[in-house]
Amino acid sequence: MHPGFPAKVEITQKKFADVPEGAKMLIATPEIVNNYIRHIPEGTFTSLQQMRKDLAVAYNAEYCCPITSGIFVRIVSEAAWEDKQTGKSIDEITPFWRMLDPKSPAAKKLSFGIDFLVGQQRKEGIVVPKEAKSGLKKLNPG
Repeated sequence: MHPGFPAKVEITQKKFADVPEGAKMLIATPEIVNNYIRHIPEGTFTSLQQMRKDLAVAYNAEYCCPITSGIFVRIVSEAAWEDKQTGKSIDEITPFWRMLDPKSPAAKKLSFGIDFLVGQQRKEGIVVPKEAKSGLKKLNPG
């Protein structure tokens, strides 16, 4: 996942998804996203939108890139699945099911399907809130 690859904060030159022109936008890394997901408590669901808001604040940005954030969640999910397939225990892999909505476009693209994702959410009693399913929302960091 390119450990040590630096995050960047850039000023947007034009409107980009839910990010207005002239905004400070964080482009995170898979490593940053992996670390964030590893800190989500068991039995808790955190939306992609909440992660974007949290990371933007942590990196002194107004927004976090919606495109790369989704891509990086998928990269982290696929890497965790590979770790599980090579014998790591459930406690050793990144708990991506605490962030990934089974109905999201990213979940539908997972190489291993959504059965494992849904199964882990059920085991932890995770219910994905309806707000998580509604696409991009404007972020207003503190």
